[in-house]
Amino acid sequence: MITAFGRSTKPEALPDWRQSLRDAVTDPRELLALLRLEHLAPRLPPADAGFALKVPRGFIRRMRRGDPNDPLLLQVLPQLAELDHVSGFSDDAVGDLDAVAARGVLHKYEGRALLIAAGSCAVNCRYCFRRHFPYAEELAAAHAWREAVGCVAADTSIREVILSGGDPLVLSTRKLTDLMDALRSLPHVIRLRIHSRLPVVLPERIDAELCAWLAALPLQRVVVLHANHPNELDASVEAACARLREAGATLLNQSVLLRGVNDDADVLAALSERLFAIGVLPYYLHQLDRVRGTAHFEVPDERARELMDVLRGRVPGFLVPRLVRELPGGSAKCPV
Repeated sequence: MITAFGRSTKPEALPDWRQSLRDAVTDPRELLALLRLEHLAPRLPPADAGFALKVPRGFIRRMRRGDPNDPLLLQVLPQLAELDHVSGFSDDAVGDLDAVAARGVLHKYEGRALLIAAGSCAVNCRYCFRRHFPYAEELAAAHAWREAVGCVAADTSIREVILSGGDPLVLSTRKLTDLMDALRSLPHVIRLRIHSRLPVVLPERIDAELCAWLAALPLQRVVVLHANHPNELDASVEAACARLREAGATLLNQSVLLRGVNDDADVLAALSERLFAIGVLPYYLHQLDRVRGTAHFEVPDERARELMDVLRGRVPGFLVPRLVRELPGGSAKCPV
Protein backbone atom coordinates (compact mmCIF):
# COMPACT_ATOMS: atom_id res chain seq x y z
CA MET A 1 0.00 0.00 0.00
CA ILE A 2 1.28 3.48 -0.89
CA THR A 3 0.23 6.41 1.30
CA ALA A 4 -0.41 9.99 0.24
CA PHE A 5 3.13 10.73 1.38
CA GLY A 6 4.49 8.28 -1.20
CA ARG A 7 6.02 5.69 1.12
CA SER A 8 5.03 2.05 1.38
CA THR A 9 3.31 0.95 4.59
CA LYS A 10 3.36 -2.79 3.78
CA PRO A 11 3.18 -4.42 7.21
CA GLU A 12 5.13 -7.49 6.09
CA ALA A 13 8.15 -5.26 5.48
CA LEU A 14 8.28 -4.21 9.15
CA PRO A 15 10.81 -5.69 11.59
CA ASP A 16 9.39 -7.76 14.43
CA TRP A 17 8.67 -5.17 17.12
CA ARG A 18 9.06 -7.73 19.91
CA GLN A 19 12.59 -8.51 18.78
CA SER A 20 13.37 -4.80 18.46
CA LEU A 21 12.15 -4.34 22.02
CA ARG A 22 14.32 -7.22 23.25
CA ASP A 23 17.32 -5.76 21.42
CA ALA A 24 17.03 -2.33 23.09
CA VAL A 25 20.25 -0.98 24.57
CA THR A 26 20.28 -1.13 28.37
CA ASP A 27 23.96 -0.50 29.10
CA PRO A 28 24.90 3.20 29.12
CA ARG A 29 28.48 2.36 28.14
CA GLU A 30 27.27 0.49 25.07
CA LEU A 31 25.18 3.51 24.10
CA LEU A 32 28.18 5.80 24.47
CA ALA A 33 30.34 3.45 22.40
CA LEU A 34 27.75 3.36 19.61
CA LEU A 35 27.84 7.16 19.51
CA ARG A 36 31.64 7.47 19.81
CA LEU A 37 31.28 9.16 23.19
CA GLU A 38 33.17 6.74 25.42
CA HIS A 39 34.90 9.65 27.17
CA LEU A 40 31.59 10.49 28.89
CA ALA A 41 31.54 7.23 30.86
CA PRO A 42 33.01 8.77 34.07
CA ARG A 43 29.99 11.10 34.19
CA LEU A 44 27.48 8.27 34.43
CA PRO A 45 25.68 7.63 37.73
CA PRO A 46 26.15 4.27 39.46
CA ALA A 47 24.44 1.32 37.81
CA ASP A 48 22.22 0.84 40.87
CA ALA A 49 20.98 4.45 40.90
CA GLY A 50 17.41 3.28 40.41
CA PHE A 51 16.22 4.17 36.89
CA ALA A 52 17.81 2.03 34.21
CA LEU A 53 18.67 2.99 30.67
CA LYS A 54 16.49 1.56 27.91
CA VAL A 55 16.50 2.83 24.33
CA PRO A 56 15.67 1.08 21.03
CA ARG A 57 18.45 0.88 18.45
CA GLY A 58 16.28 2.53 15.80
CA PHE A 59 16.01 5.62 18.01
CA ILE A 60 19.78 5.59 18.58
CA ARG A 61 20.33 5.69 14.83
CA ARG A 62 18.65 9.10 14.76
CA MET A 63 21.23 10.53 17.18
CA ARG A 64 24.28 12.48 16.02
CA ARG A 65 27.52 10.57 16.48
CA GLY A 66 30.16 12.34 18.55
CA ASP A 67 27.75 14.97 19.89
CA PRO A 68 27.35 14.88 23.70
CA ASN A 69 24.57 17.48 23.43
CA ASP A 70 22.46 15.61 20.90
CA PRO A 71 18.84 16.36 21.91
CA LEU A 72 17.74 12.75 21.56
CA LEU A 73 20.68 11.45 23.58
CA LEU A 74 20.00 13.91 26.40
CA GLN A 75 16.49 12.50 26.79
CA VAL A 76 17.72 8.96 27.52
CA LEU A 77 21.29 9.08 28.91
CA PRO A 78 21.52 8.79 32.72
CA GLN A 79 23.10 11.84 34.34
CA LEU A 80 24.72 12.41 37.71
CA ALA A 81 22.35 15.36 38.17
CA GLU A 82 19.53 12.84 38.65
CA LEU A 83 20.99 12.04 42.07
CA ASP A 84 20.65 15.65 43.30
CA HIS A 85 17.98 16.29 45.90
CA VAL A 86 16.21 19.50 44.90
CA SER A 87 13.54 21.16 47.00
CA GLY A 88 10.09 20.96 45.45
CA PHE A 89 10.77 17.76 43.51
CA SER A 90 9.02 14.63 44.79
CA ASP A 91 8.19 11.05 43.84
CA ASP A 92 4.55 11.78 42.94
CA ALA A 93 4.58 15.31 41.57
CA VAL A 94 1.21 15.13 39.81
CA GLY A 95 -0.80 13.40 42.55
CA ASP A 96 -1.36 10.11 40.74
CA LEU A 97 -1.62 8.04 43.91
CA ASP A 98 -4.32 10.31 45.36
CA ALA A 99 -6.41 9.75 42.21
CA VAL A 100 -6.49 5.93 42.31
CA ALA A 101 -10.12 4.80 41.99
CA ALA A 102 -9.38 1.08 41.59
CA ARG A 103 -6.35 -1.04 40.87
CA GLY A 104 -4.59 0.69 37.97
CA VAL A 105 -7.39 3.24 37.41
CA LEU A 106 -6.78 6.98 37.90
CA HIS A 107 -9.85 9.21 37.94
CA LYS A 108 -8.67 12.82 37.96
CA TYR A 109 -10.88 14.58 35.44
CA GLU A 110 -14.62 14.47 34.87
CA GLY A 111 -15.74 12.09 32.14
CA ARG A 112 -12.38 10.38 31.78
CA ALA A 113 -10.68 7.40 33.39
CA LEU A 114 -7.02 6.61 32.89
CA LEU A 115 -5.87 3.00 32.98
CA ILE A 116 -2.28 2.18 33.88
CA ALA A 117 -2.14 -0.52 31.25
CA ALA A 118 1.54 -1.45 31.48
CA GLY A 119 4.44 -0.88 33.82
CA SER A 120 7.18 -0.59 31.22
CA CYS A 121 8.03 1.40 28.10
CA ALA A 122 10.17 0.89 25.01
CA VAL A 123 12.34 3.79 26.16
CA ASN A 124 13.14 5.17 29.61
CA CYS A 125 12.94 8.93 29.28
CA ARG A 126 15.01 10.58 31.99
CA TYR A 127 12.32 13.20 32.70
CA CYS A 128 9.57 10.56 33.16
CA PHE A 129 6.92 11.75 35.60
CA ARG A 130 6.16 8.16 36.62
CA ARG A 131 9.74 7.02 37.13
CA HIS A 132 8.92 6.30 40.80
CA PHE A 133 5.38 4.97 40.28
CA PRO A 134 4.55 1.67 42.10
CA TYR A 135 3.58 -0.28 38.99
CA ALA A 136 3.66 -3.62 40.81
CA GLU A 137 0.65 -2.54 42.89
CA GLU A 138 -1.14 -0.43 40.28
CA LEU A 139 -1.62 -2.25 36.97
CA ALA A 140 -5.05 -2.20 35.35
CA ALA A 141 -4.19 -5.27 33.27
CA ALA A 142 -3.93 -7.40 36.41
CA HIS A 143 -6.58 -10.13 36.78
CA ALA A 144 -7.65 -9.81 33.13
CA TRP A 145 -8.67 -6.15 33.59
CA ARG A 146 -11.64 -7.17 35.77
CA GLU A 147 -11.25 -4.60 38.55
CA ALA A 148 -10.44 -1.78 36.12
CA VAL A 149 -13.39 -2.54 33.85
CA GLY A 150 -15.67 -2.90 36.85
CA CYS A 151 -14.67 0.58 38.01
CA VAL A 152 -15.44 2.08 34.60
CA ALA A 153 -18.71 0.16 34.36
CA ALA A 154 -19.87 1.48 37.73
CA ASP A 155 -19.45 5.14 36.74
CA THR A 156 -21.66 6.03 33.80
CA SER A 157 -20.19 9.56 33.69
CA ILE A 158 -17.02 8.10 32.14
CA ARG A 159 -17.19 8.63 28.38
CA GLU A 160 -13.50 8.26 27.57
CA VAL A 161 -11.01 5.57 28.58
CA ILE A 162 -7.35 6.57 28.37
CA LEU A 163 -4.66 3.91 28.11
CA SER A 164 -1.38 5.02 29.63
CA GLY A 165 1.43 3.52 31.64
CA GLY A 166 4.26 2.86 31.24
CA ASP A 167 3.30 2.50 27.61
CA PRO A 168 0.14 0.58 26.71
CA LEU A 169 1.51 -0.47 23.32
CA VAL A 170 4.18 -2.67 24.89
CA LEU A 171 1.27 -5.01 25.59
CA SER A 172 0.48 -7.61 22.98
CA THR A 173 -2.44 -6.88 20.70
CA ARG A 174 -4.15 -9.93 22.21
CA LYS A 175 -4.10 -8.30 25.65
CA LEU A 176 -5.42 -5.06 24.21
CA THR A 177 -8.19 -7.07 22.55
CA ASP A 178 -9.12 -8.61 25.91
CA LEU A 179 -9.59 -5.13 27.36
CA MET A 180 -11.72 -3.90 24.49
CA ASP A 181 -13.85 -7.04 24.58
CA ALA A 182 -14.65 -6.14 28.18
CA LEU A 183 -15.36 -2.47 27.41
CA ARG A 184 -17.63 -3.15 24.41
CA SER A 185 -20.60 -3.79 26.68
CA LEU A 186 -20.39 -0.32 28.28
CA PRO A 187 -22.59 2.04 26.23
CA HIS A 188 -21.44 5.13 28.12
CA VAL A 189 -17.84 4.71 26.87
CA ILE A 190 -17.63 6.32 23.43
CA ARG A 191 -13.93 7.07 23.02
CA LEU A 192 -10.59 5.35 23.49
CA ARG A 193 -7.45 7.44 23.84
CA ILE A 194 -4.02 5.81 23.73
CA HIS A 195 -0.96 7.69 24.99
CA SER A 196 2.14 6.09 23.52
CA ARG A 197 5.76 6.89 22.73
CA LEU A 198 6.12 3.70 20.65
CA PRO A 199 5.04 5.17 17.28
CA VAL A 200 8.06 7.47 17.67
CA VAL A 201 10.71 5.30 19.33
CA LEU A 202 9.60 1.87 18.04
CA PRO A 203 7.46 2.56 14.95
CA GLU A 204 7.49 -1.10 13.88
CA ARG A 205 5.02 -1.70 16.74
CA ILE A 206 2.35 -0.14 14.51
CA ASP A 207 1.99 -3.40 12.60
CA ALA A 208 -0.87 -4.98 10.63
CA GLU A 209 -2.30 -6.79 13.66
CA LEU A 210 -2.43 -3.66 15.80
CA CYS A 211 -3.92 -1.56 12.99
CA ALA A 212 -6.59 -4.18 12.30
CA TRP A 213 -7.51 -4.16 16.00
CA LEU A 214 -7.65 -0.37 16.04
CA ALA A 215 -9.73 -0.16 12.85
CA ALA A 216 -12.30 -2.61 14.20
CA LEU A 217 -12.99 -0.75 17.44
CA PRO A 218 -16.56 0.54 17.77
CA LEU A 219 -15.29 3.70 19.47
CA GLN A 220 -13.79 7.03 18.52
CA ARG A 221 -10.02 6.48 18.44
CA VAL A 222 -7.37 9.01 19.46
CA VAL A 223 -3.65 8.27 19.62
CA VAL A 224 -1.51 10.82 21.46
CA LEU A 225 2.14 10.54 20.44
CA HIS A 226 5.05 11.92 22.41
CA ALA A 227 7.82 13.64 20.44
CA ASN A 228 9.95 16.44 21.85
CA HIS A 229 12.28 17.27 18.96
CA PRO A 230 11.93 17.20 15.15
CA ASN A 231 14.95 14.89 14.84
CA GLU A 232 12.82 12.13 16.36
CA LEU A 233 10.47 12.12 13.36
CA ASP A 234 12.13 10.17 10.57
CA ALA A 235 10.57 8.29 7.65
CA SER A 236 9.76 5.25 9.79
CA VAL A 237 7.70 7.41 12.15
CA GLU A 238 5.97 9.06 9.20
CA ALA A 239 4.99 5.63 7.86
CA ALA A 240 3.74 4.51 11.29
CA CYS A 241 1.57 7.62 11.54
CA ALA A 242 0.16 6.92 8.09
CA ARG A 243 -0.82 3.42 9.22
CA LEU A 244 -2.51 4.78 12.34
CA ARG A 245 -4.50 7.28 10.31
CA GLU A 246 -5.55 4.57 7.86
CA ALA A 247 -6.86 2.65 10.89
CA GLY A 248 -9.12 5.59 11.73
CA ALA A 249 -7.16 7.23 14.55
CA THR A 250 -6.95 10.95 15.17
CA LEU A 251 -3.29 11.76 15.90
CA LEU A 252 -2.16 14.35 18.43
CA ASN A 253 1.25 15.04 19.94
CA GLN A 254 2.31 16.13 23.38
CA SER A 255 5.81 17.31 24.25
CA VAL A 256 7.64 18.23 27.42
CA LEU A 257 9.63 21.46 27.50
CA LEU A 258 13.17 20.35 28.39
CA ARG A 259 16.24 22.46 29.02
CA GLY A 260 18.94 21.73 26.47
CA VAL A 261 16.58 19.65 24.31
CA ASN A 262 13.82 21.86 22.91
CA ASP A 263 13.87 25.15 24.85
CA ASP A 264 14.44 27.00 21.59
CA ALA A 265 11.84 28.68 19.37
CA ASP A 266 13.44 27.37 16.16
CA VAL A 267 13.26 23.80 17.46
CA LEU A 268 9.65 24.15 18.61
CA ALA A 269 8.60 25.68 15.29
CA ALA A 270 10.35 22.92 13.35
CA LEU A 271 8.71 20.29 15.55
CA SER A 272 5.22 21.69 14.95
CA GLU A 273 5.79 21.92 11.19
CA ARG A 274 7.22 18.42 10.97
CA LEU A 275 4.39 16.94 13.04
CA PHE A 276 1.76 18.49 10.80
CA ALA A 277 3.62 17.31 7.70
CA ILE A 278 3.19 13.72 8.88
CA GLY A 279 -0.45 14.16 9.86
CA VAL A 280 -0.13 14.87 13.59
CA LEU A 281 -1.56 17.94 15.32
CA PRO A 282 0.47 19.58 18.14
CA TYR A 283 -1.61 19.32 21.30
CA TYR A 284 0.21 20.05 24.57
CA LEU A 285 3.62 21.42 25.53
CA HIS A 286 4.00 20.42 29.16
CA GLN A 287 6.04 22.24 31.70
CA LEU A 288 8.18 19.66 33.50
CA ASP A 289 6.46 17.63 36.18
CA ARG A 290 8.63 18.20 39.25
CA VAL A 291 9.59 14.59 39.86
CA ARG A 292 12.68 13.71 41.87
CA GLY A 293 15.69 13.27 39.58
CA THR A 294 14.52 15.60 36.80
CA ALA A 295 15.35 19.12 38.05
CA HIS A 296 18.17 19.62 35.53
CA PHE A 297 15.57 19.61 32.73
CA GLU A 298 13.41 22.40 34.17
CA VAL A 299 12.76 25.56 32.13
CA PRO A 300 11.52 28.61 34.10
CA ASP A 301 7.95 29.71 33.40
CA GLU A 302 9.08 33.14 32.22
CA ARG A 303 11.35 31.57 29.61
CA ALA A 304 8.58 29.15 28.59
CA ARG A 305 6.16 32.03 28.00
CA GLU A 306 8.77 33.92 25.98
CA LEU A 307 9.23 30.87 23.74
CA MET A 308 5.50 30.60 23.21
CA ASP A 309 5.24 34.28 22.26
CA VAL A 310 7.90 33.75 19.60
CA LEU A 311 6.30 30.52 18.42
CA ARG A 312 2.91 32.21 17.95
CA GLY A 313 4.58 34.65 15.60
CA ARG A 314 6.27 31.90 13.60
CA VAL A 315 3.61 29.26 12.89
CA PRO A 316 -0.16 29.27 12.30
CA GLY A 317 -2.30 29.20 15.42
CA PHE A 318 -3.39 25.61 14.85
CA LEU A 319 0.26 24.53 15.08
CA VAL A 320 0.84 26.18 18.47
CA PRO A 321 0.53 23.62 21.30
CA ARG A 322 -1.00 24.70 24.57
CA LEU A 323 1.59 25.37 27.27
CA VAL A 324 0.29 23.63 30.39
CA ARG A 325 1.25 22.23 33.75
CA GLU A 326 -0.40 19.42 35.69
CA LEU A 327 -1.02 20.17 39.36
CA PRO A 328 -2.12 17.63 41.97
CA GLY A 329 -5.84 17.76 42.59
CA GLY A 330 -6.61 20.00 39.62
CA SER A 331 -9.76 19.52 37.55
CA ALA A 332 -7.82 19.98 34.30
CA LYS A 333 -4.37 20.83 32.97
CA CYS A 334 -3.47 24.39 33.99
CA PRO A 335 -2.40 26.93 31.34
CA VAL A 336 0.99 28.48 32.07
